[in-house]
Amino acid sequence: MEMIRKNDVGAVVEDVQGRLVTLGLLSEEQRTGVADDATIAALESFCASNGIARTQENAEKIWSCLIDACYQLGDRSLYLRMPFFHGNDVKELQHALSALGFDCGPVDGIFGAHTELALRNFQMNMGLPDDGIVGAMTYKSLKNLSFTWADKPASSQSPAFLGFSRAAEVLEASPLCLFGTDAFSRSVASRMSNLALATNPASKIVSAESLSVSPDPGMLLVHIVVEKPKAPMGPVVQYEAPETLSLRLRSAISAATSVPPRITIQLPGTVWETAGEGRSAQHFAITLLDALCTALLPE
Repeated sequence: MEMIRKNDVGAVVEDVQGRLVTLGLLSEEQRTGVADDATIAALESFCASNGIARTQENAEKIWSCLIDACYQLGDRSLYLRMPFFHGNDVKELQHALSALGFDCGPVDGIFGAHTELALRNFQMNMGLPDDGIVGAMTYKSLKNLSFTWADKPASSQSPAFLGFSRAAEVLEASPLCLFGTDAFSRSVASRMSNLALATNPASKIVSAESLSVSPDPGMLLVHIVVEKPKAPMGPVVQYEAPETLSLRLRSAISAATSVPPRITIQLPGTVWETAGEGRSAQHFAITLLDALCTALLPE
């Protein structure tokens, strides 16, 4: 590819100007099809901001960088391949995943294995097929959640834990039924219910074992499991990275479309660090309840 020079005309100049307009370096009125002073200045500014010398030897690199910079999330399907996808759309994806609580490593615009793993976890969290492909359904879910990530830094962490005194109002306003499918997960659910009632006797967060009637259609069902269900019914949230758990719970709750709405929380096992089973169940109960209360806070 030839580097465009002042007074050049043609399809290449028009394409470069169009991309510079997209990037806000030229106005639409300056899109004339002629490489005038404004075009050359805008191109030099783009090169400088990307650390590329505007030389003939770098013409292909500059063109590739311009193309990458103009991709918007949703312009193309993204997935793990060799060579890796790269561009602004990948950077937007990484930003969104990170701000939503899914660690994808550096926001570098390169779709590598770390980004794919974060994407698969997000898809599972939203009740989508976890195929590692940013297709129409995944893009739609990201777009629907844009109000929660668009203006946040990529390294956004979960809000500070509420503490049970601050959670009292949330407990009273959020009808929620907890249940497990084995002795350990049922113990965690029961402990969460007891903690909620100890914090606020009017708590609407209860375990299935203490529920005397069928769940109300508006009651959120929270299924606690140790092993990932083979056929999950709705969003699945992994307990990993407790500091961002409330962010991922909030996304999952918003994606729960069944009646009554239902999410699954997958614990990392029955042992927390070196604690015994009872202490481990209590630890998971405390952190899960606090994360749920934080997730249920009004925006």
